[in-house]
Amino acid sequence: MTPSSVGIKDVAAEAGVSVATVSRVLNGHPSVSPASRTRVLAAVEALGYRPNAVARSLRTDQTRTLGLVISDVLNPYFTELARSVEEAARALGYSVIIGNADERPELQDHHVRTLLDRRIDGLLVSPTDGGSPLMLDAVRAGTPMVFVDRWIPGVDVPVVRSDGRQAVRDLVAHLHGLGHRRLAIIAGPAATTTGSERVEAFREALREHGIALPDAYIGQGDFQADSGRRATERFLALPEPPEVVFAADNLMALGALDALRAHGLRVPDDIGLAAFDDIPWFVHTDPPVTAIAQPTADLGRAAVHALIDRIEGRSTQSVILPARLVVRRSCGEKVAGRAGNTPVRRSNP
Repeated sequence: MTPSSVGIKDVAAEAGVSVATVSRVLNGHPSVSPASRTRVLAAVEALGYRPNAVARSLRTDQTRTLGLVISDVLNPYFTELARSVEEAARALGYSVIIGNADERPELQDHHVRTLLDRRIDGLLVSPTDGGSPLMLDAVRAGTPMVFVDRWIPGVDVPVVRSDGRQAVRDLVAHLHGLGHRRLAIIAGPAATTTGSERVEAFREALREHGIALPDAYIGQGDFQADSGRRATERFLALPEPPEVVFAADNLMALGALDALRAHGLRVPDDIGLAAFDDIPWFVHTDPPVTAIAQPTADLGRAAVHALIDRIEGRSTQSVILPARLVVRRSCGEKVAGRAGNTPVRRSNP
């Protein structure tokens, strides 16, 4: 039997369920039990069954396709997020088309327009800024949409994101406990919600410990490595450089690390470094980088489920998951054990 000759009845027989159950699984219906869903998907894989997506879309006015527009595919955080979205969607019988905005609003809108033209069933977006008329028009037109990681304030769209405020408080308390007082931040773009939220959380956490955040200790970045490098260069040129630099994303942290090494400075002996958005590389740097980790895989899965709820007309709520502080050795910590055995301090939800 070739894949092209396999029908839905063959899948049902292989899985030991009814044709109706196979249809519900392939259409992502929530009433199917996990055990039946597992048997059906295993049978689909074993037999190589491929439903005719074009014919099905004509019958149901659905393409079983989701769009995902991410801010930067080169950022390991968004790469992991995209992978999680694709895996969760595939398990529910959907395909995903991904567009990379590269932190450029005009490219973001290009991808949104292209995806809408392809008649996707719903759209996941991590907005590069808060002023896209195209996305606002799509929302008003009734396009099922969910914001992931970032959002546009005032727009009635569910948001799936992590809350890093408590983790930032944990980081500042940690740095204060190590004796650091001159703390600087490389902030993300103020036009993004994550950019503005992280610098404000940092400022508030410093205030709790009686520490000010001078303008000179705020470096304006764009979530790219070059901006982290430039901001760190400016910090190092100050009459009194900071004791620790906190980069508000992983790429800016790598840029900061490049600048410190270019000046012959040792981390953490000469200056400390911490980052928002933990990545696997941070375990392997010397020293390993203290970072705030987001539950990226959980965010991707939650975003897909929220979008499918939206597509199928069910009520949808925003989802907020806690980030956590991962303590390593880049800020002067005396951590026992090898770099890979990184202790984790969990923030409260």
